[in-house]
Amino acid sequence: MTPQEFQQLETVGLNFLFAGIFFLIGMAIHDVLKKGQVPFFGKIVVWGVLTFGCLGFVAKGLIQAFWNTNGLG
Repeated sequence: MTPQEFQQLETVGLNFLFAGIFFLIGMAIHDVLKKGQVPFFGKIVVWGVLTFGCLGFVAKGLIQAFWNTNGLG
């Protein structure tokens, strides 16, 4: 396995790890909101923050991929 292939595999694995962590965090938040009887508006705020965090992570990955393919990074 070449160093470039190893780096690509490492990057993909790390992205899947982060996706799994986001999923587990989401499940934990869902459980806490359900058991804590949080009002609807509070649930919307919590899920909004979690969604924007995930979107930021995805945007960072896309920007990195774009920069790397254009020789900027």
